[in-house]
Parts: sequence; C-alpha cells; structure tokens
Amino acid sequence: MSQLHPYWRMDYIEAPRMPDLKRPFTELPALGDDRTALIVHRSPLCYLMLNRFPYNPGHLLAIPFREVADIEELTPEENADLFSTITFGKKLLRVAMKPDGFNIGFNLGTASGGSIPHLHGHIVPRWNGDNNFMPVLGQTRILPQALESTWERLATGAAKLAQR
Repeated sequence: MSQLHPYWRMDYIEAPRMPDLKRPFTELPALGDDRTALIVHRSPLCYLMLNRFPYNPGHLLAIPFREVADIEELTPEENADLFSTITFGKKLLRVAMKPDGFNIGFNLGTASGGSIPHLHGHIVPRWNGDNNFMPVLGQTRILPQALESTWERLATGAAKLAQR
C-alpha cells in the first residue's frame, strides 16, 4: 500500500476553527475580517469567497449580501451584480491560478446538494488531469494548496483586477 504524506495538513488540522454560525453567508461579511472570512472580493451587492470545503484549489462562491434562497428572488440589480461577480471570479481564477477550464453553477434546493439555504454560485477552476482515483476509490480529495495560500493569491489578484 502506498502512503500519502501531505505534511501541510497538520497546519490545517490544528488551525483555530470559525465559530459555528447560524447564517454564515450573511454573518461572514459582517465579521470585518475578509481574510478570516476567506472573502477575496466585494462588489456593491455580492461578494466572492473561497469555499471552505473546496472541490479544487481556488473554488469560489459568489454570494449576494441579501439572503435569498433562489435566483428567482433576486432583484434585477442583484441579478446583474451576481453575474458580474461570477465573471470577475472567473477572470480572477484565470489570471491567478491559470486553470484549463471551469465548472460554474448553482445548487438550488437540498435535493441538488444545496446545504445552506442562501443562494450561492460555484466557480470551480479545473485542470487537465485534476481528477484522479482518490475521490472515487478512497473517498478522499487531494488539495495541493492550503486555503490560506489560495486566499493570498486570489486576494492579491482581486486587488490588481479591481484597479484596472
């Protein structure tokens, strides 16, 4: 049997955890600490944050500040800003992470995998060959970069893109 040695994981295991939040997508932006909240960009009506349970490094969530459960509940202004935020997130990932492709979408309702009843879009960077046997056979994902390192990379990129 081969052994994996992701030594960086101990930093993740021992890191302080976020307090349990009843409504994380409305409470995280109010913390006033975007690094702790993993928020990499704010627009007028939405924000981008790293997914704490990513499919791949750089997996972003685009989230309206106002709590809504479905895209049909968005105002026209929120709808436009959300799509603009998703586009910004894709551009940010393209510049900072250089993926080969993207998965972009929404899980609407618990039957689709939506675990938090607050609308959020997923922007997942993909690389050729990024999916291997581990998720299928070992029920384990291998993430080659820690969330904090990914946040640094994306926050720096977001600041540069916002200045353009």
